Amino acid sequence: MYLGLDLGTSGLKGVVIDDAQKIVAEATAPLTVSRPHEGWSEQSPADWIVAAETVLNAIPARIRAAIRGIGLSGQMHGAVLLDRADDVLRPCILWNDTRAHEEAAALDANPVFRRLTGNIVFPGFTAPKLLWVKSHEPAQFNRVARVLLPKDYLRLWLTGEHVAEMSDAAGTSWLDTGKRDWSDELLAATGLDRGAMPRLVEGSDRSGILRPELADRFGLPKGVVVAGGAGDNAAAGIGVGVVKAGQAFVSLGTSGVLFAANEGYRPAPATAVHTFCHALPGKWHQMGVILAATDALNWFARIAGSASADLTEGLGGLKPPGKARFLPYLGGERTPLNDASIRGAFIGLEHDTDRNAATRAVLEGVTFAIRDCRDALAATGTKIDRLLAVGGGSKSDYWLSAIATALGTPISVPVAGDYGGAFGAARLAIMATTGAGAEIATPPSIAKTIDPVAALTGAFDEGHARFRAAATAIKGLT
Repeated sequence: MYLGLDLGTSGLKGVVIDDAQKIVAEATAPLTVSRPHEGWSEQSPADWIVAAETVLNAIPARIRAAIRGIGLSGQMHGAVLLDRADDVLRPCILWNDTRAHEEAAALDANPVFRRLTGNIVFPGFTAPKLLWVKSHEPAQFNRVARVLLPKDYLRLWLTGEHVAEMSDAAGTSWLDTGKRDWSDELLAATGLDRGAMPRLVEGSDRSGILRPELADRFGLPKGVVVAGGAGDNAAAGIGVGVVKAGQAFVSLGTSGVLFAANEGYRPAPATAVHTFCHALPGKWHQMGVILAATDALNWFARIAGSASADLTEGLGGLKPPGKARFLPYLGGERTPLNDASIRGAFIGLEHDTDRNAATRAVLEGVTFAIRDCRDALAATGTKIDRLLAVGGGSKSDYWLSAIATALGTPISVPVAGDYGGAFGAARLAIMATTGAGAEIATPPSIAKTIDPVAALTGAFDEGHARFRAAATAIKGLT
């Protein structure tokens, strides 16, 4: 048996698979986000440990006793600051926190960052957060002995080791992404050195062994291997078998991601596309990222006083984009805008705009933002031959039909099951424990494929053009 733990923003999920990769147990524990100021987003790492304990205790004892390996997946970019005793100095600043936008711009103005990392320094990345702490909380910064990413704090609890892996480390702005190693030059630019960084491994490598006292406490065998694991999207790529060039998936979760695998390192930071290491040796991936996907729908659902699923169920077949337009920039945007201050908007509302029309506008706004990501990826030369859909938003056929039509690409939906970060982490645990390679990361069986609606292709092209015009106008106002 192999356990995958996925530390998300809203909860921690555990999935156990057997040697045939069949899910035999799963459990979740909720997490909350603190937003003490506008643009801030924080969590207490202590809550992650409580959540992990909850998940482990919820797995049947007979299954825990058969676990041979553990893989880790998690939200990226978070800054967990530790002192010399490994005590947490302050709440973790999360991926969707934009307070460090000025620090990010300052680092990004130094051309060495884009040259070595292959990426823009986004406000949500880890390095600018350290500069913010240095400027605003100098006493805490002076006590920093180690910086960990969120899932790697779980690893410290599990193994006692300070270890990170390539896919997550690539989102810090401290990794030389082509060389797959920390950059001393980039670390020095933020007042750190290599001694503050965890040891690096590949996602499919062993990173440590479960501490004996935890094995005894939770009824796990001695010597359980803990794999390097992956950042959440790279782990999802392993889970759905997106590991070769031409393969891609669209994730409709809290954020939205268009993720494409690459055989080589092909950075294009000017496009605001993320170019990161994949979770397997010698592989990279690219992502277009939007900060609000289902988060945008859930926001509108709260305003409408309805569950998000109820909003989408009554929409019927795909319709041409209407006059009402929605810009999903509720907390800034990454690809392709790289703008922490831009905010969302409804445009073109009229007397005939009812709840269904507004719901369609929200879905279309996220759809067009994902098309922006596709266009940015295409500008780098990345080609998408196969596209899978994952995440909670993929349950809406209307939404997937809109995305397929806007992108001109069929979208395959896996059979019922969870092929996300926890499943991918469990697959990496198999690799680290048994020495198996990328052949473990096979694509899932497909339940259905949603084709573009050819008759509406032109209407969605026109809708996207109106969306871009509205985004340009809003960008000038914020």
